[in-house]
Amino acid sequence: MQTSTQPRFGTEELSVFYGTNEAVKKINMEFPEKSVTALIGPSGCGKSTFLRSLNRMNDEIASAKVVGKIWMDGQDLNDKETDAVTLRQKIGMVWQRPNPFYKSIYENIAFGPRYHGTKSKKQLDEIVEQSLRRAALWDEVKDRLKESALALSGGQQQRLCIARALSVSPQILLLDEPASALDPVSTGKVEELIIELKKELRIVIVTHNMQQAARVSDSTAYFYLGNLIEHDETTKLFSNPSNQMTQEYIMGRFG
Repeated sequence: MQTSTQPRFGTEELSVFYGTNEAVKKINMEFPEKSVTALIGPSGCGKSTFLRSLNRMNDEIASAKVVGKIWMDGQDLNDKETDAVTLRQKIGMVWQRPNPFYKSIYENIAFGPRYHGTKSKKQLDEIVEQSLRRAALWDEVKDRLKESALALSGGQQQRLCIARALSVSPQILLLDEPASALDPVSTGKVEELIIELKKELRIVIVTHNMQQAARVSDSTAYFYLGNLIEHDETTKLFSNPSNQMTQEYIMGRFG
């Protein structure tokens, strides 16, 4: 396939193995600009494994092997010559449970830009403020920047982690069940943030909450036993799925 015809961000025949077990099986997907793609399916179906493959986080697992292609601007990100650190600057990730560094709120945000070469205090100050504003957290913490990030509530910590990911100006944001450990109010704030951020980013979110997928996503992909069963516009997939397996999962008959 020619580079010029590649989707700007997507996968081609992407599989992930843990030893001899094929956890994700030849997935072909494309992620449009300024949109949210939700990955749904029962536990153990491969959706989080697939998500982690998109910025090569599975490289950190000794038994994992990823085959196939991940295209971004015509470049195969799964190529061995692709620098994983640079890649993760472009494709940020936020995990299921908030994981702020044992540092101040300020230092959590400044860490990434400083690592990538930003030394100016003025520039770091601007990045910290901008990132916290984009994560809808600035007004809540602007007078507490020197305090430990661990003093924040769970919902604030998760938005801090999103701000930390945004601090290095990613093009794509991967979210692995970002609200599953949060209370309903905090969940609502994270969902509002996702909808706001999609105006400028591609976002891929794993969620077990189908109502959440319906609220925040433009398209939804249903995974089962490592296979991509169906991928369509969210409104169509939830109202009139093409596959009977998708229908049964949405109706709560299994999973």
